[in-house]
Amino acid sequence: MAEKLAKEETENPEETLKEEEETTETAQKEEEKEKIPEEAEKAEAEEKEKSAEKEEEEAKPQKAKKTEEEEEIVEERIYTVPLGKASIMPPRKRSPRAMRMLRSFIIKHMKIAAKKPEEGEEEEEPPTLTISNEVNEKIWARGIEKPPRKIRIRAAKDKDGNVTVYLAEGD
Repeated sequence: MAEKLAKEETENPEETLKEEEETTETAQKEEEKEKIPEEAEKAEAEEKEKSAEKEEEEAKPQKAKKTEEEEEIVEERIYTVPLGKASIMPPRKRSPRAMRMLRSFIIKHMKIAAKKPEEGEEEEEPPTLTISNEVNEKIWARGIEKPPRKIRIRAAKDKDGNVTVYLAEGD
């Protein structure tokens, strides 16, 4: 019987090759069918991401509009703030003192006052003072022990009374 099987294999090599090709083709088709749901899932996920991105883009311009409205500058002044008295503090407390001096200077000169609500009035948010990172880095540039003796700043007040402090141009 083994001889008969050996003869059949040698007699029909083309048929065996065809059968092998058919089995590989069917296996490939099955793999493609499996891939199609995966691809559909991927496509759905991509569509969801795109729609989320569109929603974010739509939300961003609204935020940008709000910041533009808030940034309507009512008053803008340039000051030279003296910080020399920060040097009377112990060395490790000089830059924090310089920051407090800058804050108190701006509150005084830009007339930021904490208004107490009277009876019958609604509580409004008090005006805020924002110091930009540039100013902060300028004061802390030489470390905690050696803040600058003076600094030139630009203070901008918006229509809500909020004040933002920037470095003056050229500094």
